[in-house]
Amino acid sequence: MKKKLVILFIVITNTCLAQGNLELRQSDYFTIEQAKEEHAELAKLYSTKKEWSERAILIRQGILDGAEINELIRNKPVIATIHSKKTFDGYTVENVFFEAFEGVYVSGNLYRPTSIKGKVPGILCPHGHGTDPRFMEYTQQRCATLARMGAVVFAYDMVGQGNMKQADHKIRNVLKAQLIIGTRSLDFISQLPEVDKKKLAMTGESGGGTQTFLLSALDDRISVSVPVVMVSSYFFGGCQCESGMPIHVREHHKTTNVEITACFAPKPLLLISDGGDWTQYNPEVEVPHIKRIYSFFDAEQNIQNVHLPNEKHDYGPSKRQAAYVFLARHLGLEIDKIMVVGQVDESKNTICTEEQLSVFNEANPRPKNAAMGNENLMATIDKY
Repeated sequence: MKKKLVILFIVITNTCLAQGNLELRQSDYFTIEQAKEEHAELAKLYSTKKEWSERAILIRQGILDGAEINELIRNKPVIATIHSKKTFDGYTVENVFFEAFEGVYVSGNLYRPTSIKGKVPGILCPHGHGTDPRFMEYTQQRCATLARMGAVVFAYDMVGQGNMKQADHKIRNVLKAQLIIGTRSLDFISQLPEVDKKKLAMTGESGGGTQTFLLSALDDRISVSVPVVMVSSYFFGGCQCESGMPIHVREHHKTTNVEITACFAPKPLLLISDGGDWTQYNPEVEVPHIKRIYSFFDAEQNIQNVHLPNEKHDYGPSKRQAAYVFLARHLGLEIDKIMVVGQVDESKNTICTEEQLSVFNEANPRPKNAAMGNENLMATIDKY
């Protein structure tokens, strides 16, 4: 009897391991040749707007199911603490925190034009992986410039980075947490009285690019999307926050980040890619697949790709220039007033210190109900 139980245990264990491998598509899951074959097969599933729209519904539900989210609740009132206003040349910066859901606090910076007339666009700016990227120069340059162009911009932390250090980043359900945090951040910026709810955009790089195309697929409030150096046919993200939950393989379908990105069709979408990472094939593989889907809506003009073959994985100056032009065109931003010799001038931006941008201080401490530590935060996230 014991021998039979041991054999049964081994069979069940091996089956679960096999299912686990099938459920998670992570990192370099395909070779580029395998990815081309995969997308050639996927393309056979849809050749009309109706067929793609049905496929997109399946993909969106698969993301929610894989992330263990019953419903992404939208437009919940946000009670935010906004403090430490700093005024610079054409824009202001404030420090912000608010409760995304019980015990989980979003931390970030709000950039606004110094002069606002009527309603203006709102832009979410998630960041990629690194050492507290919200404080870094490249993040501040992007947000400050977009504010000087006339947008209200919110840059917010990943779990485990910046001031959102309630737990480590690579916890089991961090992907779920960041989808909820992104949704609540969209609630926050859209509820500001000066923001035009019909002109909401999102742009981030690397892991922030993943956050951008995932939330853009799920939340129809986003009207313009710019995922930077991330959309790939063969690479599925190397972090728990990108592919640590089974959002790509479900009971009734398998999908890729290319298809997830295409769920944004037919709205304006810019992919910024380079020759030094997994986006190196964007012009020949990923973009044509997405453009075909856009053609079902007669909207090929709304999908664009800026490819920089001699650059590497970042959101550097030339990538920001491309994003500025695209966002200005589709949001109606005043790009001309900060152009110098055909380029957007970032030289008037002021780079703040980490202390200036830090959300929690003696006057504004982290709330006492914050779920602290990996186990506590994971349990809190599971309840959502």
